[in-house]
Amino acid sequence: MDYIQNAYKSEYQFWKYLIIPGGFIGLIVLNFLAITVLDLDVDTIIQSEIKAKGSNRFLIESLLTFVIGLVLLFLWVKYIHKQTLITLTTARNKIDWKRVWFMFILWGAVSSSLVLVDYYLSPEGYEFNFNLQPFLILVVIAVVLIPIQTSFEEYLFRGYLMQGIGVIAKNRWFPLLITSVIFGLMHIANPEVDKLGPVIMVYYIGTGLFLGVITLMDDGLELALGFHAANNLFTALLVTADWTAFQTNSILKDLSDPSKMALAEIFVPVFVVFPLLLCVLARKYKWNHWKEKLTGQVVKPAKL
Repeated sequence: MDYIQNAYKSEYQFWKYLIIPGGFIGLIVLNFLAITVLDLDVDTIIQSEIKAKGSNRFLIESLLTFVIGLVLLFLWVKYIHKQTLITLTTARNKIDWKRVWFMFILWGAVSSSLVLVDYYLSPEGYEFNFNLQPFLILVVIAVVLIPIQTSFEEYLFRGYLMQGIGVIAKNRWFPLLITSVIFGLMHIANPEVDKLGPVIMVYYIGTGLFLGVITLMDDGLELALGFHAANNLFTALLVTADWTAFQTNSILKDLSDPSKMALAEIFVPVFVVFPLLLCVLARKYKWNHWKEKLTGQVVKPAKL
């Protein structure tokens, strides 16, 4: 039994898959409409909040909603779908933490190296922002809360929705595409979109597609959980900017013009780095039958 078929072990009625995602997406839409209709300057609002509360407190408040979201999602899955956390996470008999840590360390090393190389090549584009006390507080906040934030997104999109849409659509390609698009659109109100323009959606949707592919090919969320946690955690600790969603007491502050970052920040990861990572992971975990894994039909097993 593969990862999407795990949903057949639960009470997988269609209406049950509408409530949690519908509520979450509804909040995102309302937030976006409020910003658009009221012509709110998100960047100015964020800066004002940080000035009043400090970046560490602002980060905590921003991440707490994801803590609540993850708890609600787990409770919904357990008591409404009667599904276990293991079957929501993986097709294996237990969660493979070695996979989580492998991907966390791999992407943490790669993403950190990319930042440090850029800093070495263009030091004028950065400001040394390190301040020991607030940084140590940031480390505690980030290590505790950011993996919860990223886990919520992975369990919602690559887990809950991937399985739910898969058993409803009876195929794999549709949940892969739709969850990637929704994941990308979830970030539409981020200040990065205002600074970089709609082209940033290539990165968000491309990242969602990459995470969806490794979830389906590996029959579990472990690699996606490790990647996403490393991506957000190392970013929060290493580099910040005045125009990003995460504005932290990081080591470096990016001073470069965001309008000139499209090639490096968007297209290189999606079209170069992610494909190379897929090759590494495919070799390590001996992935095969790509067409069936990514586009094949989802059939209810004869025996559960």
